[in-house]
Amino acid sequence: MPKAYWGEIKDPVHGYVYITQTEKNIIDTYPMQRLHRIRQLAGSEYVYPGANHTRFEHSLGVMFLAGNILENPHISPEVTEDEVDTTRISALLHDCGHGPFSHVFEHLLLKDLHKTHEDITSWLIEKSEIADKLSKKGYTPNEIGKLAVGKANKTGKAFLDQIISSGVDVDKMDYILRDTYHTGAEYGFIDVYRLIHALDILGENLAVELGALSALEAFMIARIESFKSIYFHRMGRAAQIMLATAMDKANKELGLTSFKTPEEYLQLDDYTVWSALKKCKASQMIIKNLEQRKILKCAYERTFYEKDDIVSNLFSKEAYRTQIRSEIAKKANVDVETVTIDVPTVPSVPYHRAVMMETTEIPVFTRSTKGKRDRQKLGDSSKIFETLKGFMNIIRVYTNEQNREIVEKATVKILGNIPYDTKSSF
Repeated sequence: MPKAYWGEIKDPVHGYVYITQTEKNIIDTYPMQRLHRIRQLAGSEYVYPGANHTRFEHSLGVMFLAGNILENPHISPEVTEDEVDTTRISALLHDCGHGPFSHVFEHLLLKDLHKTHEDITSWLIEKSEIADKLSKKGYTPNEIGKLAVGKANKTGKAFLDQIISSGVDVDKMDYILRDTYHTGAEYGFIDVYRLIHALDILGENLAVELGALSALEAFMIARIESFKSIYFHRMGRAAQIMLATAMDKANKELGLTSFKTPEEYLQLDDYTVWSALKKCKASQMIIKNLEQRKILKCAYERTFYEKDDIVSNLFSKEAYRTQIRSEIAKKANVDVETVTIDVPTVPSVPYHRAVMMETTEIPVFTRSTKGKRDRQKLGDSSKIFETLKGFMNIIRVYTNEQNREIVEKATVKILGNIPYDTKSSF
């Protein structure tokens, strides 16, 4: 708990989150209040009815966990009071740049503006009313704008960035807990507080003591299971694809990426954009289908655990996916617009590296009885990490209900036989 706090907010995941007066002032800004209208997992509500939580509550949770790390007795001596306050505020603001329907909007930002929601986050912190609030309290908006996306690069203090963006950052800790809580798709017990207690600083980097290896393994397994059962669930992804397509088709008329000022961008949220998409001729049929739960169907799915040129190209090159898509449509004799190839590397997956982990991304150590810390290789201590390390990816082909069978047959001829256990029953 901060030394001087304004009050508390009750959170279903972490309990009471205590906030300072300055944090309250930031929370009350329009960019933060807008996050009440940005769902955390847009599309997942078609699978998990409880998945209607927002970026706002996630942001509070990330700030709370950042504060927990900074209070860790191994880390607190390494930070000043100002750094504690700055890091908590940066964690609070880390998602303020998300667009409508969260990551589903990301493809438009990249395609039209070559930007990510992180770029927008830093821009809003430095150019919106947030900057005025921060400046009045003696903070530097530019510094917080960089730290909020893990890019402050403060000399000797790399761990401050890593608290917000790393293999075991507070963003992942919160969204795994929060998303599994709201969906009900919980896979084992994830003790993030044990992980937080086991954190220390090696050199200037955040590291995990191997005494908490079981908690770290459970955390990483939860990432993978959440990826498969929540973030890349075939029905949730189908709804996201439809939303992304609707925004793409309507963008010319609605100007979703033509904003010039923070104020213009901040008018975009789930409510305003859904309403606009519903009225726009180019997108209204897609929205009508979503409202009636007429979702795209998965005609083909394969999981790959090995690398080869065809697979790598499908995951890494949009032009190659477009070519394969055209071949499938031609062979099935259907309109190419009715065929979609989906892979985890597209921007709209919340964390597309969730199943492509290298053990080197998480420094670990042992501590002797005298307190000496020795760096270790995670793979030497955990066979689970050695098993998880490497390559796994999923390819899906979606189409509408009437074309499902012929598209499946065409895809099988082009990409190979579909394993029986991946066929969907809905």
